[in-house]
Amino acid sequence: MGMMKSAEPLLDEKAIIAAAEKALSDIAEVRREVSKVIFGQERVVENTLLAILSGGHALLVGVPGLAKTKLVATLGSVLGLEASRIQFTPDLMPSDILGTEVMDQDETGRRSFRFVKGPVFAQLLMADEINRASPRTQSALLQSMQEYHVTIAGQHYDLPSPFHVLATQNPLEQEGTYPLPEAQLDRFLLQVDVGYPELSAERQILLETTGVTEAKPSSVIDAARLIDIQKLIRQMPVSETVVDAILAFVRSARPGHGNAGTDKNVAWGPGPRAGQALMLCARARALYEGRLAPSLDDVMALAEPVLEHRMALTFAARAEGMTVRDVILDLVKQARG
Repeated sequence: MGMMKSAEPLLDEKAIIAAAEKALSDIAEVRREVSKVIFGQERVVENTLLAILSGGHALLVGVPGLAKTKLVATLGSVLGLEASRIQFTPDLMPSDILGTEVMDQDETGRRSFRFVKGPVFAQLLMADEINRASPRTQSALLQSMQEYHVTIAGQHYDLPSPFHVLATQNPLEQEGTYPLPEAQLDRFLLQVDVGYPELSAERQILLETTGVTEAKPSSVIDAARLIDIQKLIRQMPVSETVVDAILAFVRSARPGHGNAGTDKNVAWGPGPRAGQALMLCARARALYEGRLAPSLDDVMALAEPVLEHRMALTFAARAEGMTVRDVILDLVKQARG
């Protein structure tokens, strides 16, 4: 998966800058529209949008009732994507997600099979409480996230383009949850932690959502435009300094690579997908923040959402009450020097 060699010819610098400036204003417009409906939670909105702009999937983690579902529905409207939603439950079967073969009979009595598509055939799929379903059902979804197609009875069906999954997960302390396997967590470009809103945002939520009318977001771009922006992001040049910083940072989070804190506390570290995620999302974040080139700051701001679900602590570190987040923040501090 070499990300540096783009299949498309690189645009010349002037054309890239012009295209990036157009993307900048589109993204700013998307941000404005989302903020009419989702109050506060700027980091959550930003990281979720960065995952989509970078062409990936995001895992939203937080207790129920923090507007995660509303955020996904809002993004569907604003980005002009066909959205669908699956509520994961312990009895959900893979076919409830992917679709099923049904038998039809015509007037002459001839029988044939017809495939009825499941809700996974959407451009933006909300997988609600993904860790409540059995591992078999989780992996049906996660496989389609990886491969962008579904195979039913030996037949191949391509998923729509673009295809993004925003999954929500309850914190693991909650009853009746199956943790997602590590290899499957790695398929999410970013993990987005959703906390409680700040006081001023919560006041706004109270006032705006308990009246007779609620603001409705309108569409700012469409699927085709989103795909253009995603292609552009892959073409944005990244300076040598930023590439080196990404590599150094990801490697510092792996035991056995010369970082004493990591060696002591980390059981296993992030694989190459973490570097790829930083490389893509740093470019998307630059545009999101109104800049034309990614900086070291972008890399450090993304360290947590990119690495948090891609590493695990040793038993000893967990026993001391450390969290993966503590370790990442420590590495960020060291990297900033």
